[in-house]
Amino acid sequence: MAKKRTKKNRYVIVRTYSAGVFAGELVSRKGKETVLHNARRIWYWDGAATLSQLAMEGTQSPDTCKFPCAVDYVTLLETIEVLNTTPKARISIEGVPVWKK
Repeated sequence: MAKKRTKKNRYVIVRTYSAGVFAGELVSRKGKETVLHNARRIWYWDGAATLSQLAMEGTQSPDTCKFPCAVDYVTLLETIEVLNTTPKARISIEGVPVWKK
């Protein structure tokens, strides 16, 4: 069971080995296992050259990004990178319209 969300949860971008990239509130991290709350998959991003730029500045092209709806919790088993985000980047990522078919 995931830990309860608190105001101290950092908003991060997590890159995994095979599940892709996610942005959300960091609940826990143990070894390669990461749990995020209110997480969106970063299926396709535009308006930032790299994930590092996305984490620092957000996207300059929110309407061309493909970020599906947020899920309450996700457990990522093969974390290879965790990037802290700035408040500006969080607002930008959360502001991207929900992509769906």
